[in-house]
Amino acid sequence: MAEKKHPLRITIKGLEVFAHHGLLPGEKELGQTFLFDVGLSLKHTAAPETDDINDSVDYAAVCDLVAEVATAASYNLLEKLAAVTADEILGRFPAVDRVKIRIAKKSPPIPQPVDQVAVMFKQTRA
Repeated sequence: MAEKKHPLRITIKGLEVFAHHGLLPGEKELGQTFLFDVGLSLKHTAAPETDDINDSVDYAAVCDLVAEVATAASYNLLEKLAAVTADEILGRFPAVDRVKIRIAKKSPPIPQPVDQVAVMFKQTRA
């Protein structure tokens, strides 16, 4: 009997990565903690039928990749970091058709009191 293919969404929420991004020199020198939320969409996967990680995406490997990308280079804008991260995920995980990334700064260097500032970026496989 043929395996069924199902749409699937995997969500990683609150991944903390210490990195050196921002417009201000102090942000790049001292670094800070960034919070990543990553949504992965798979259009067609047999994982619910097979119970096999090879038919899905290893979310631990995605977390490793996000941390690797976030610490490999320094960017002025969270927008750029999100775009680079999305491209790397789509490049490394062919089962992923669409990725949504939210990156937040917990303590942004602004005079008004805020819990965090964040950007949201979505990328679909071409």
